Amino acid sequence: MWLNTSCNLTFEITEPTTFLLMLRPRSNKKQWIARDEYITYPAIKVIEYSDSFGNLCQRLIAPPGNFSIRTSSIVMTDENIETCPGAPFSEIQTLPSKVIPYLLPSRYCESDRLGALASDIVGDIESGYDQVCRIVEWVKNTLRYIPGSSYCPMSALELENQDFGVCRDLTHLSIALCRGLSIPARITVGYLYKLEPMDLHAWFEAYVGGKWYTFDPTLDEPRGGRVVVAHGRDAADVAIFNQFGPPVQLSHQEVKVNIVDNFSF
Repeated sequence: MWLNTSCNLTFEITEPTTFLLMLRPRSNKKQWIARDEYITYPAIKVIEYSDSFGNLCQRLIAPPGNFSIRTSSIVMTDENIETCPGAPFSEIQTLPSKVIPYLLPSRYCESDRLGALASDIVGDIESGYDQVCRIVEWVKNTLRYIPGSSYCPMSALELENQDFGVCRDLTHLSIALCRGLSIPARITVGYLYKLEPMDLHAWFEAYVGGKWYTFDPTLDEPRGGRVVVAHGRDAADVAIFNQFGPPVQLSHQEVKVNIVDNFSF
């Protein structure tokens, strides 16, 4: 399916401010970027680079006043996500080196403290894909997904003190539980077609059976129509923007995802 994604951000800035952003998806095996646009108002120099996770990052110095960024992409992506019940656990000694970091505890995913809980949740379920499905089911049944209920990232352990969170929070807990069973897991941020309310979204991928599979603890059923912007260990690695210096105000944010019929180059 073809999707048109867009994200418009406007900041109120008091003095020149350095930003690091992740707002451009890149083509890979699961998506093809046919056209994209990245415009700043006022127009300024933007430096782009790839981080250690392979994400496209933009670096710029925003001038004082109202500063806006408008991005838009036309992307071919899968209407459905691949599932593989019964896919086996991937032995640690067989993992590609680039997958190893997603086994380790990270700032918001304290997997070294959640191994016992993870084992209790999955019980005697066969190691691998089915364990991840059980974790997702448990997270959905344990925590309420309430969009807009949290603006600061919460860690997996912090969620023990409340029974609700945003997509990022439920994703952190799911990742930590997977890693607690030695299943590599990583956060993914991007766009999801027909998300309500529409916003940028977070879900996760787990590495079983020798490949990455998509899981989303905020949905009742697996669903495609996703455009990936960034992967990382947790929210600290995939922030849509980071600014350095005096605080700035995000005065406007608008995200849209529309289906494109009969797209042609």
